[in-house]
Amino acid sequence: MDLVLSLVVLAAILLVLGAVFLWRRTGEVKQPALMVLLALIAIGNVLIWTVPNADGSSPLEQAEAAEAR
Repeated sequence: MDLVLSLVVLAAILLVLGAVFLWRRTGEVKQPALMVLLALIAIGNVLIWTVPNADGSSPLEQAEAAEAR
């Protein structure tokens, strides 16, 4: 699961860099804005999986614990 989350973060970084490159090169706004929106959604999903909740455990830890059983 760590590999998947790492790949999502790398993809989000590349999406933002690609959006900046596309915006500066073509001046287009719509597609780079959608790329940044997709990157934000991906980072939000990673945060949902990794940020601990009120009892101090994250969904990722809970999934790993359930998988170990």
